[in-house]
Amino acid sequence: MPKVVIDESRCKGCGLCTIACAKGLITLSDKLNKMGFQPAVMTPEALEACTSCTLCAQMCPDVAITIYRQVKTDGTTTKA
Repeated sequence: MPKVVIDESRCKGCGLCTIACAKGLITLSDKLNKMGFQPAVMTPEALEACTSCTLCAQMCPDVAITIYRQVKTDGTTTKA
């Protein structure tokens, strides 16, 4: 399961998440979504480097980003 899930259909391409990501892992797509915006995306390599800090999700005015973290006690994944 990915650490970050971006709902491209909800994203209006404002770019706030790209600024919030301290590692610069989020970019805007070259393709348009159904609303005509360039949604935020992450490459598989970026997903691996992500620390699940939640800054991108906190900045998203459209609540288009969901962060998942690994719980270390029993190994299950939960929503941040």
